[in-house]
Amino acid sequence: MRVVLQRVAEASVVIDGQVSGTIDHGLLLLVGFTEGDTEEDLAWMADKVVGLRVFNDADGKMNDDLAQVDGSILVVSQFTLYGDTRKGRRPSFVKAAHPDEAIPLYHRFVELLEERAPGDVETGEFGAMMDVHLVNDGPVTLVLERGPGGAAGG
Repeated sequence: MRVVLQRVAEASVVIDGQVSGTIDHGLLLLVGFTEGDTEEDLAWMADKVVGLRVFNDADGKMNDDLAQVDGSILVVSQFTLYGDTRKGRRPSFVKAAHPDEAIPLYHRFVELLEERAPGDVETGEFGAMMDVHLVNDGPVTLVLERGPGGAAGG
């Protein structure tokens, strides 16, 4: 499982001209899944995202988490996070989980975030062509990864 986390002043997802999800300040998560991702990986990532201290405190230091800033989360599925560009000029997506596996993982991850997050959790639509609008705050962008078999990084 791979997440690109961006601290945002605001973010939204538009599908076919209609807003699907929108947040004020908080976190935009671009989320990709790979074969073998588990419930344990999803729970680890949800805990990590909600607990990360990536917001500035009164002294301007990154010491605050979502709860301390009353922040929200916008989750966007992004299979291209598993694009492999090492060979040739066209990315290979063979490491991205097939939609039959990825869709339930995506929905479960959103559920886990809703259980843990102090504020709203908004989403895009899995597999849809989406326009993602954001105002990056900082900018602060992190790549978080948790692989099959429990390997953690980020």
